[in-house]
Amino acid sequence: MIPAPEGRLEAPSPMSQNGSEPQNSGVAAKAFVSMTPCLLCLYINGVMLFSLGRRPAFLESSRYLLFGHLLLSDSLHLLACVALYLVAVARARLARLLCVFLLLLGDAVATASPFTLALMSLERYVAVCLPLRHAGVSTPRRTGATLTVVWCVAAVDPVSELLYFLALDDRPNARQRPCQRKAALGWALFGRINTAFTAVYFLLVGGVILYTYVRILLAARSAAGTSAAGSRASAARRTVLIHMLQLCLCLASTTFNAMSSLVMLSFGVVMARNVQYLLFLSLVIFPRVLSPLIYGLRDKAFRRVFTLYFLFGLRTHRKPLA
Repeated sequence: MIPAPEGRLEAPSPMSQNGSEPQNSGVAAKAFVSMTPCLLCLYINGVMLFSLGRRPAFLESSRYLLFGHLLLSDSLHLLACVALYLVAVARARLARLLCVFLLLLGDAVATASPFTLALMSLERYVAVCLPLRHAGVSTPRRTGATLTVVWCVAAVDPVSELLYFLALDDRPNARQRPCQRKAALGWALFGRINTAFTAVYFLLVGGVILYTYVRILLAARSAAGTSAAGSRASAARRTVLIHMLQLCLCLASTTFNAMSSLVMLSFGVVMARNVQYLLFLSLVIFPRVLSPLIYGLRDKAFRRVFTLYFLFGLRTHRKPLA
C-alpha cells in the first residue's frame, strides 16, 4: 500500500491526537458494525477457497489457482487490518515486535495481491494470443513456482525493515500504544523507500494489465470472422478489464492513510474519528468484499459450485456439478 508519512497499513484509532482518554461514544457500536462486513468478507472468501478445493478440475487449472491465491492474500490483508483496528479500539499495548510484524505482514500481502492480478492477466493473454503454448506454460507446478517468486519479491521490503528493526531496536518486547508505523519504526528513510517500492509495483502491474488488454483486444479484432476464437478473445478481454477494476480497488485501500491524515488536519477530533471510520469501511473493508465477488461470480462453472456451498447446499441443481 502507498504509505502516508506515518505508514502504510494502519487502522483508524479511537484515541485523540494528544493521547488522552479515547472518545468512548459509539466506539463499541462502530467496532461491532465494522466487524460485520469483515466477517462477511472472510466468510465469502472462505467459501470460495473451499469451493476451489472441492473440485479437482479447479486445482488443475492455473487460472483458478491464481484466483485462490488472490482470495488468500485478500483475506490475510483483511485480517491484519482488522487486528490493527481492534487493537486501536481496545487501546491495547502490543509488544513492539508483534506490532511491527502485523504492519509488515500487511505490507507484504498488499504487494502480493496486485502481482497476482498481473499474473492472472498474463495467463489470459497466453490463452488467447499463444494458445499452442498455454497448456505447457500454465501448469499447476509452474504456477506454484511463479507465486513463490511473487512472495519473495513482496517480502523484500518488509523483511529488510524487520531485520533492521531487530538489529537496532534494543527493546523489541517493550509495549507501546498506538500500533502505528511512525511509532513502531519511525524511520523516515524507510517511509520513502516504501513509497517508492509501492509506486513501482502498481505502475508495473498496471502496465502489464494494460499491455495484455491491448494485445487481447487486437487478437479479438483479428479473429472477428471466427466465431469460436472471437468469442474466446472477447471473454478474455472482459476478464482483463475486471482485473483492471480489481487493481483500482487495491489502489483505493492505499489512499486510506493519506486521506486519514488530511481528515485529521481538516476536522475536529470527534468528527475526524467518525470520518476515519467511514474511510476505513469504504476504502479498506468493502474493496476486499467486492474484488472476489466481481471476479468469482462472473465465472459460470465456479458460480454454480460457490452458490451451492454458500447456501449450505440448500439450493437444488437440475444438472449435477462436475
